[in-house]
Amino acid sequence: MNLEMLHPADQLVMFMERIYGYGMTTTSGGNLSILDDNGDIWITPGSIDKGSLTRKDMVCIKPDGTICGIHKPSSEYPFHQHIYKTRPDLKAVLHAHPPALVAFSIVRRLPNTSLIPNVKFSCGEIGMAKYGLPGSQDLGDKISVEFEKGFNTVILENHGVVIGAKTMFDAFKSFETLDFSARLEIDATSIGTLNVLEPEQIDWYKSRQHVVMDEFVAKNISSVEKDIRQDMCKFIKRAYNQQLFTSTQGTFSQRLDGDSFIITPSGMDRKYLEPEDLVKISGNYKEMGKLPSRSAELHREIYRQHPHVNSIIIAHPPCIMAFAVTDTPLDSRTIPESYILMRNIPKLDFGMNYMKPKETAAVFEENTPIAIIKNDCAIVTGNSLLNAFDRLEVAEYSARAIIAARGLGSVVAINDEEISDIEEAFHLAK
Repeated sequence: MNLEMLHPADQLVMFMERIYGYGMTTTSGGNLSILDDNGDIWITPGSIDKGSLTRKDMVCIKPDGTICGIHKPSSEYPFHQHIYKTRPDLKAVLHAHPPALVAFSIVRRLPNTSLIPNVKFSCGEIGMAKYGLPGSQDLGDKISVEFEKGFNTVILENHGVVIGAKTMFDAFKSFETLDFSARLEIDATSIGTLNVLEPEQIDWYKSRQHVVMDEFVAKNISSVEKDIRQDMCKFIKRAYNQQLFTSTQGTFSQRLDGDSFIITPSGMDRKYLEPEDLVKISGNYKEMGKLPSRSAELHREIYRQHPHVNSIIIAHPPCIMAFAVTDTPLDSRTIPESYILMRNIPKLDFGMNYMKPKETAAVFEENTPIAIIKNDCAIVTGNSLLNAFDRLEVAEYSARAIIAARGLGSVVAINDEEISDIEEAFHLAK
């Protein structure tokens, strides 16, 4: 989807629907704005249900201060104006109150942006603005001070977060990523001590953003491949809507035939992926004109080494990731379903999936369908797309249950004898 071709009012509706739909703001909370090429500020209205906004509800504020629209603009539009005057490089501003970031705002503490690598280079350094009355000149001044320092992401004391960017999608990506990181930090702190990435590790990860491969021209697309592309898009959108990964993070792949597979592209919004956006990999070649996920080499190695694997998902579910950023193991022996689908869950060193793809791929024997990469991701394999997705869901639900259980008492795992009974009854590989 080319967002640049959408009218600012349509963009505001689209992103407010996402923010409200994912529980990142309330009916009356939050506001978005876009500064267009004419100098007009398009902004969400005040006191209108965020769950049912339409294009006609959006308000336009002209450079001379004239307000056009059927509603009043958000009461907080003064700080939007302040930011645009302070930072002419910014063309979109997002403000909302997701619970995790509000939690940091009311203890007046900044989230740790070094738990996983993409947060630091998505959000940059984070500022904190002093408390101010909502909608006041004072609040606008305090927020502007932080943006003048060069921050694009600012936590507001006892309030929420404001993010400025060149486009609304860029603002949303930073917002979504920071909210994910905040939820991750809260969960991880409840189960263990945080392991934080060094700056050199984050810089190294950033350098791994693109895959260099020779290209081939895709000619005939079989009916089987068309089905695979449709199914993948369906599950990718489902995983995104369940917040198992963010808009530009997370990778699905499906074996096609021989040494070929279909994989998600790099950097494209997962919510709006279409079958034609997916990338075909054939041997050491990629489909011409497309950029595959940077983990394509690992996917290829897993398929080459393990005939029983037909689908792979790399995701960043917040509860599983709480175990990825601490030394606490994720134990599958919680309920029978968890053990049947998850089995052994090793933790591999940060960066191993890129530096040592063959060694990483070798891990995924039949009794080890899932692995965690420290401070990075979960890798899930399956004999089908549905099987891999089921495993991903069960793993995240199990992780969530363990985190919740730790607040109730000591976790009691299924014992060895009971595990043997499960293995025998369900014919599980040793």
